[in-house]
Amino acid sequence: MIDRFDLDRLSQELAGTSLHAWAQSLSAQLTAKVEDGHGDLERWLAAVDRLPALAPAVTELRERFSLEGTCDEATRDRLKQALQGLIPWRKGPFNLFGVHIDTEWRSDWKWERVSPHIDLMGKRILDVGCGNGYYQWRMLGAGARSVVGVDPNWLFFCQFLAMKRYLPTLPAWHLPLTLEELPPGLEGFDTVFSMGVLYHRRSPIDHLLALKDCLRRGGDVVLETLVVEGNVNTVLVPEDRYAQMRNVWFLPSVPALELWLRRSGFSEVRCVDVSRTSIEEQRATDWMRYQSLPDFLDPRDHSRTIEGLPAPLRATLVARKP
Repeated sequence: MIDRFDLDRLSQELAGTSLHAWAQSLSAQLTAKVEDGHGDLERWLAAVDRLPALAPAVTELRERFSLEGTCDEATRDRLKQALQGLIPWRKGPFNLFGVHIDTEWRSDWKWERVSPHIDLMGKRILDVGCGNGYYQWRMLGAGARSVVGVDPNWLFFCQFLAMKRYLPTLPAWHLPLTLEELPPGLEGFDTVFSMGVLYHRRSPIDHLLALKDCLRRGGDVVLETLVVEGNVNTVLVPEDRYAQMRNVWFLPSVPALELWLRRSGFSEVRCVDVSRTSIEEQRATDWMRYQSLPDFLDPRDHSRTIEGLPAPLRATLVARKP
């Protein structure tokens, strides 16, 4: 199992950097993680192992995630069945040899809003809360040198492995860890992403400080999170659920979030996008059959959640570690 993390290549990629000692320590940490595991992990890994052997003749990651190559109909059916063994798929979409994974989120829309405002060429990147790794592949398509993603969800890890099976040489790694499980003082990544994580944190300032701790001096954080309209003093704290989610704690206004970043020691803080989430961007599909955003909004007024709170509004901010 430990071989699936591809740690030798990660150690080689980080050799000569402040991250190398951390990479060498990961084997013991991940071995302990595997022992804890998940009740469905063996089933998900078996689905990955059922993926047919295919070689992409054309790999497109810059404009979309698409792998094309020779694949007959019977093999395509086997591919689809194996990938369906990893349902639900939340982030994407992915196109593999004629199989279209229509994920819950049109994550490509978010990437189109974010990517024009950042330069990833030649950068070493940490993606916190990376999900199934969709953005990691798009970051490589944007010229990143390497991308390490951390997310404790084992299903997302297995979905990442499914893509890695067909892109084994690309410098992307998924570690089933939380940000809090990384050692302090890494200070080695050029860019750190935190997209869709901050509002799940009980202590948002501690989250921002932890992100900064992973960055080298002069590195950038890309922060995408739920916000509300208002001034520098506006912060929404849901009484109970927000859009049926129990683990939503703080929804600041953009000016408040900018202040949080400055108070956390970041400079050159700028908001590059504010977008309201539509029911076309997040919805149930054949690849994610559970409830989704249309079920979480007031059916008579999509500007409110079913709890009567402002509907999801998302902002992306970029800031620098001096």
